[in-house]
Amino acid sequence: MTEQSYNFKEIESKWQKRWEEDKIFKVDEDPSKKKYYLLEMFPYPSGKIHMGHVRNYTIGDVLARFKKMQGYNVLHPMGWDAFGLPAENAAIKHGVHPVRWTIDNINYMRKQLNMLGLSYDWEREIATCNQKYYKWSQWIFLKMLEKGLAYRKKGFVNWCNSCQTVLANEQVEDGLCWRCESVVIQKELEGWFLKITDYAEELLKGCERLASGWNERVLTMQRNWIGKSYGAEVDFPVEGSDKAIKIFTTRHDTLFGATFMCMSPEHPLVSELVNGTGQEDAVKKFIEEISREDKRMRSSEETEKKGVFTGRYAINPMNKEKIPIYLANFVLIEYGTGAIMSVPAHDQRDFEFAKKYNLPIRIVISPDDVNLNTQTMEGAFTGEGNIINSGQFNGLNSKEALDKIGDYLRDNKIGKKTVNYRLRDWGISRQRYWGTPIPVIYCDTCGVVPVPYEDLPVTLPTDIDFPPDGKSPLVNNEKFIKVKCPKCKSDARRETDTMDTFICSSWYFLRYTSPRYEDYPVKNEAIKYWMPVDQYIGGIEHAVLHLLYARFFTKFLNDIGLVNSNEPFTNLLTQGMVVKDGAKMSKSKENVVDPDDIIDKYGADTARLFILFTSPPEKDLDWNDQGVEGAYRFLNRVWRLAIRQKTEDRRQKTEVINNSQLRRITHLTIKKVTEDIEERFHFNTAISAIMEFVNVLYQIQGSGVNSEFREAINTLIILLSPFVPHIAEEMWEMMGNKGSVTKEPCPSYNPEFIKSEEMTIIIQINGKVRSRITVNVDISDDDLKNTVLSDIKVKEWTSHKEIKKFVIVPKKLVSIVI
Repeated sequence: MTEQSYNFKEIESKWQKRWEEDKIFKVDEDPSKKKYYLLEMFPYPSGKIHMGHVRNYTIGDVLARFKKMQGYNVLHPMGWDAFGLPAENAAIKHGVHPVRWTIDNINYMRKQLNMLGLSYDWEREIATCNQKYYKWSQWIFLKMLEKGLAYRKKGFVNWCNSCQTVLANEQVEDGLCWRCESVVIQKELEGWFLKITDYAEELLKGCERLASGWNERVLTMQRNWIGKSYGAEVDFPVEGSDKAIKIFTTRHDTLFGATFMCMSPEHPLVSELVNGTGQEDAVKKFIEEISREDKRMRSSEETEKKGVFTGRYAINPMNKEKIPIYLANFVLIEYGTGAIMSVPAHDQRDFEFAKKYNLPIRIVISPDDVNLNTQTMEGAFTGEGNIINSGQFNGLNSKEALDKIGDYLRDNKIGKKTVNYRLRDWGISRQRYWGTPIPVIYCDTCGVVPVPYEDLPVTLPTDIDFPPDGKSPLVNNEKFIKVKCPKCKSDARRETDTMDTFICSSWYFLRYTSPRYEDYPVKNEAIKYWMPVDQYIGGIEHAVLHLLYARFFTKFLNDIGLVNSNEPFTNLLTQGMVVKDGAKMSKSKENVVDPDDIIDKYGADTARLFILFTSPPEKDLDWNDQGVEGAYRFLNRVWRLAIRQKTEDRRQKTEVINNSQLRRITHLTIKKVTEDIEERFHFNTAISAIMEFVNVLYQIQGSGVNSEFREAINTLIILLSPFVPHIAEEMWEMMGNKGSVTKEPCPSYNPEFIKSEEMTIIIQINGKVRSRITVNVDISDDDLKNTVLSDIKVKEWTSHKEIKKFVIVPKKLVSIVI
């Protein structure tokens, strides 16, 4: 390598090797230092990283390096979410054992991540398919079983015929399997469930405590998924039977308006109800049809309402009226009780259903300003009004009637006021091989017997053959299945289902704190020091799945005294997608850019710089080759600046230059970069400030250099190092500095050097002060507006809201009306 050339391949290889040899990113607990736990969502080892991975991990790496420079003791680990269907599918299609397929992929992807220069402590690496890891997943399951949070039941589940397995509700997307995009049907199976519903209220309240550090969109998605609602449970007796259909309603003020009932096709009472009615064939045909429909589409307001009469009637407990019972596509077993009273005058779905099937409509709430008529109504009236056609409750305001009718239900033992949650228990049984075995044994004498803790882990057998029908090979593996009952020692059989892979990712962040500890899932001293995770980074597609489950697991493990925190992640950053040609990068769209190709042609630092400069982390990144070229040209420009400075140092030539100008731009750059990284995660504007700094340094270098100029170059290198660490290390060494630039403290700006050039702007939103920002006194109105709208506090208040007015009071404040 000649001194003048920027040979990125040689530079990057050199420093990656040096970092590994010096174990520069290895970290241990140090009570004398303030900790910072930085974590990106770990990947599934699919074979190769993609640009989405590169973006996620590069964002995290900048923050990890920056916090290290600030003096924090930084934990920045990496591992592998290694169980899952693709490995098993590869075994079926190509004859490659899942173990071999997974390990090979991990080894290749680890090499790719290292080529990016990521600051991971690889000594903490975990893979969830390693029995030393899943032993503790089984241990946690047994603890939940002990506490009554794990149980077995029969019920309708989401079933993917292609993957031959059960899917959680969250894993069904628009009626399709989230993995293979096959149509998901309803199937009745017996399986294991975790009672996440016991934590519904705690999970909901926790959303409020997370508001300062989490994306409001994610919290809204979680609140909606938990779905708390206040109402009443009411029993509707079935005519000619000792059975009653329990419903949940938030509108018990309309009970007298119920003219029919609708049940979910999956309701457990259906087969008993229709037996002997003559409607058996019609009901069976309807259930089969609905089982193939997407549940979200079934409950959509736009979806056509469909139903079938069961042949049976219920008794409205309020007026003793006989009303028909239907099955309806829009009633879901997951919400409420899986059955509803239908009040067509005051519920739009019921109105449409009643019109289609010529069912009676009765008005029981009358608005003050309109006389409703069932013959002329074009839609349901869902507002407040006065109660009519409701016996003793006539004349009450409908809102007031809720409490009165609730008390009546309780006093007459036909119902009660209650709280309902949309959240359902988590079905974790999967009929697949490549997952964590569920540690229970079935004995004809003793029933369900948990595997003793001392016998963990229950290991997956590796000497298996995959049947061509896609079924789990565990089902026919006698060596695995046959076992002695731990209680009575008679012949018994193992559970052949494995756990949902989201079990593995629900606690992996805890294991990183003590990955080699053998006594418990986590080490007490380590967990107390490191948890909670200070900054978590990943895609918003995990808002309901992984993030909700991780919160559930953390709360449970906190309750049994294993961890010290009630929430796993203090701050959450959800990065946008990488887009090319107007669409998310994907193999099917043939618009994928291979990170290996970019690194080979331009280097890892160029890939990192482009990823970070092109868009703020929370926004989608639009890939373009010209941007990559531009990032490469900039690094060459910085390289030449350092080369020239080294040449001047050799000449020992010193000239007088404008120190005040140099000092001001240096400290302004330090301030801008620090604030953009720390407060806003706006790496693109931080890099832009560095680019402006480089332009000024080139201008000054043309008129001469001195020791202060040299310090400015060193400052430039330090500021660049979190973004482009390889070239920064090389330039730092080239400038004659000792040690790694990674160990250099983050430079701080002196307010005195920039004081006269700045002013504080107060930001009001709807008349209330919500933030303050510091800007240059000569900032333009356009730049001020952009700065205000990018402020993190302003974004919290204005996200998904229309800004009606934006008023600038010069040098004082900005007033926003939303």
